[in-house]
Amino acid sequence: MIKAPHQPGAAHDGSFVPSVQGLRAIAALSVLMDHFYDMPKGGMYDIPDPGFLPPLWPWLQSVINVGGHGVELFFMISGFLIPASLVRHGSLSRFFFDRVLRIMPVFVVLHLALFAIGPIVAYKFFRGIDLTSYLGIFAANLFFVQDALGLPIAQQNAWTLTYEWAFYIWFALTFSVWRTGGRLLAAPLILLGIACLMHWPITAFFCIGMLFSATGVRISIPGRIGLLAGIACGAALYASLVLFHPFVGLIPGFLLFGMVLAPDSGLGRALSLPALQYVGKISYSLYLVHPFVLFPLQVIGLKLVAAGVDRWLLWTAFIGLGLVMSLVASAISYELIEVRLRRLLDGAIRSMFSRPQIEQSV
Repeated sequence: MIKAPHQPGAAHDGSFVPSVQGLRAIAALSVLMDHFYDMPKGGMYDIPDPGFLPPLWPWLQSVINVGGHGVELFFMISGFLIPASLVRHGSLSRFFFDRVLRIMPVFVVLHLALFAIGPIVAYKFFRGIDLTSYLGIFAANLFFVQDALGLPIAQQNAWTLTYEWAFYIWFALTFSVWRTGGRLLAAPLILLGIACLMHWPITAFFCIGMLFSATGVRISIPGRIGLLAGIACGAALYASLVLFHPFVGLIPGFLLFGMVLAPDSGLGRALSLPALQYVGKISYSLYLVHPFVLFPLQVIGLKLVAAGVDRWLLWTAFIGLGLVMSLVASAISYELIEVRLRRLLDGAIRSMFSRPQIEQSV
């Protein structure tokens, strides 16, 4: 059943939607699952059963390997939330100030940690790096232009933040120009957005969220049937992204997100469970932090498998320890960085800009 929502929790006005928080959890855990499969290989992909990855059934490898497409779920969520966020903030300056405080603290802390520790442990591109290259990669990754400059990505998952920031900037500018100058002035920006969709097809998933944000349409299928329908659409989405073109995945993605947003749907209720709500709350930290947690476990696993330790034992321990340690580290990151550090930065920056006004009025 397709309908427009009447409950405040399901509105398209930026109000909190618990099932969206739950979908964040699924997206982050999906990427984590993919790294449970990929990182044990130790960067070796041209031999069977590399690293300490045990021999798995091909179908199981395929299922696990699609987890990296959780990023498309994040893109749909951003497409849904950002329009309401821009309207709520009322100005570009306040909107981008909030985005910087939301995205940058965790990223910058991890960025500094990586560039401090990376050369010591010879992590990836740090092996034998010269100072000029070090500074160039540091600056390019800090401003999310590493891909444009052909430089290596530093944080394993931060490549998606380039797409996020591009979407924030494009949407904010397009929305502002449309409101002040009309469709004609906004047309070049709209055409630019379409060109980006053609060149980077996964960015089309932002459009799904934007569509639901603009219309308020929801797809309500209650009970177990709704939950099964949501799972089927999620499986079809992941399969489409692996087997076909990303544009094919827009159809199950649209149906999936419509069910997520319906508060009385079976899928929406399942995603509102307390455990998923908490993981969704720390999902941004979980998404960025878990590669840092898994890396030392990867190094230990590769050394132990070379010493003859059973691969199944190592892989099971890697998943178990990796999951617990990633959740704990992400919870700590959320509390210390996303909450406390962000609050301190917010207060310090606001007082910095408000003090001259106070002194002038005095």
